Amino acid sequence: MEEIRKFDFADSKTVKNIINNYILTEETLVKQLYFTTSHGTTIGGFREDVWKGMFEQIIPKKFVIEKSVFIIDSEGRVSNEVDLAIFDETYTPYIFRYGRLKFIPIEAVAVVVECKSQSLNEKILKNWAESIAALKTSKKSYTRINGRIIVGEKERNATQTQTRPLRILCCLSERITNNVLENGEKQFDIIVRAPSEKSVIKIEFDPQKELLKDWYLALNHVGYEQKKEQGESVKEKIQIDDGSILGEVKLTDYQVKNEEKNISLLSFNFQFNQLLMLINNPIPFPHIAYAKMFGDIAEGAENHE
Repeated sequence: MEEIRKFDFADSKTVKNIINNYILTEETLVKQLYFTTSHGTTIGGFREDVWKGMFEQIIPKKFVIEKSVFIIDSEGRVSNEVDLAIFDETYTPYIFRYGRLKFIPIEAVAVVVECKSQSLNEKILKNWAESIAALKTSKKSYTRINGRIIVGEKERNATQTQTRPLRILCCLSERITNNVLENGEKQFDIIVRAPSEKSVIKIEFDPQKELLKDWYLALNHVGYEQKKEQGESVKEKIQIDDGSILGEVKLTDYQVKNEEKNISLLSFNFQFNQLLMLINNPIPFPHIAYAKMFGDIAEGAENHE
């Protein structure tokens, strides 16, 4: 009896059509990004919409994308303006508003995106990334789950101690230096570039994070690597899951290639969503921490001046 090989029953024609559709979508995206007019400010906003549309095509429906927002934490720190913020829709009640300005709690945010053209100011980009990295999630939460009540500060959540959003730069620039922040991390986790009108998007991931395990630790246990380098036995102190079960799985394993050429948008779909699944759910919202912060500042508490 003839051996049945993997994919013998695959509908190859349909699969190839899907692949070709991603290639065409990528070409269309680049053409839109290079659309020009004499009204520069209009084009800047248009490009943000193009990048926003790209993310809307690939993120799960549980996420919402907001334009031109600020990220806030329960200590009252506020980020620089964020062009695009991707966050869990469960947290939409917690968008604090001041007129047309929107402030989203750091606990809700999975991704922050900075959109630029070909003109990149390294100092401005680094300041932007530092303003995001400075924000801290709080564990002062109270949540009921099946069979028990969880007090965030007392819970030994081995897979998630302190989270942070993915930092992404979308630009048209041919080259960019991904500088190192004060905490030792690269300022951008992902750089998405359309460097010319050649209908190709180039996507670069932080080379310091080769394995899924590296991403898991960076996004769910902020500061773990820095403390480990300082000689602190973090695993013993807070009993974290170090992600060893993820083994040697690499983000490059998710690339889809056609004749050795990476199909960028299709590969990014798998890679980006895998990273979102490593974060999966935001940490429980620390209502009392934000209530105290707003209350203290309203009363003019010295520690929040």
